[in-house]
Amino acid sequence: MPTDSSFDLAVVGAGIIGLSCALAAARLGKRVVVIDRDAQANGASVRNFGFITVSGQERGAMWRRAMRSRDVWAEVAADASIPIHHQGLLLMARRPESVAVMDAFLQTEMGEGCRLLDADELRRDHAALTAPDALAALWSPHELRVESREAIPALAAWLTARHGVTFLRETAVLGVETSKVVTTQGVVEAEAVAVCPGDDLFSLFPDRIADYGVTRCKLQMLRLADPGFKLPAGVMSDLGLARYAGYAALPEAEALRTRLKAEQPDHLANGVHLIVVQSADGSLVVGDSHHYATTPDPFAHEAVDQLILDEFEAALGFAPPPVLERWTGTYASAADRTVVIDTPAPGVRLVMVTTGAGASTGFAIGEDVVADLFGETNR
Repeated sequence: MPTDSSFDLAVVGAGIIGLSCALAAARLGKRVVVIDRDAQANGASVRNFGFITVSGQERGAMWRRAMRSRDVWAEVAADASIPIHHQGLLLMARRPESVAVMDAFLQTEMGEGCRLLDADELRRDHAALTAPDALAALWSPHELRVESREAIPALAAWLTARHGVTFLRETAVLGVETSKVVTTQGVVEAEAVAVCPGDDLFSLFPDRIADYGVTRCKLQMLRLADPGFKLPAGVMSDLGLARYAGYAALPEAEALRTRLKAEQPDHLANGVHLIVVQSADGSLVVGDSHHYATTPDPFAHEAVDQLILDEFEAALGFAPPPVLERWTGTYASAADRTVVIDTPAPGVRLVMVTTGAGASTGFAIGEDVVADLFGETNR
């Protein structure tokens, strides 16, 4: 426990949402402490793609938050020496119905800066990625890719070095009240508290969390060996057009869903869609699947991994390289909302991203929460 245990903001949870709240407050000159029960980041914030996804996020506030978060990531990465491994998104289309969704997306405000590459352009500019039945690809310039397992610790270290944020690791929070956080290391006093529990549904404010219908989503992911060439961007398949709300809510997506149900029912039943990103060593991070339960089983199922790898081959046009790693992750999920921002007590905010987009939207959410708590903004 620090000698002075009084702060402007106490943040419970050192995942990306907690770090985002800490950054937003620190940029306002606030004294910030972040409290976490683990010695280092170990949850959803490091078990993901590190892909800051903008195109495809739900239209409106979610998409705007992704655009803002992408800009903050670019600022922070430059200052904190966090490598950006590649930029942009290529979303591959193998069906005419997919091309129709892409055309409709480009007519919305979300399509600004994006464009459609036809089959000839794909074969000319991205021959290594062109499956035989590829019809087109949506190109988005907005996305960034970091290595999450390195970026999150680097972000925390930078918050201390650059902004003086205090971290209390290996410290469990037993209770939160207005201006007070009770921990296993003593009481921390703070003007405001942001509780960012990730997918912990029961330790703090379980009744409030239950009111929002929050459960957990389990995903499976893999790391594949270097394919021998550099990806031009992150890659998705047209399964993503039926999953990401920015596409899936468009009327044109209904015909695509009907075709996918007929052609790939097992992929849909297991919540499989494809994202492929590349690391500095050339290896590929590939996923993922989605299964929902209050307590998901901890096991990775080979049949689900095979569905992901089958989609990889269909979308990219070559057999997957050897698998180097496999892992599962869990995150908080709610059927009818993307974010929970609740006020369980005066000066206290409960903050949960409930759609698996913490890295993509967290910095903007942190700014919104801190502006609400202190009546100030750094934008």
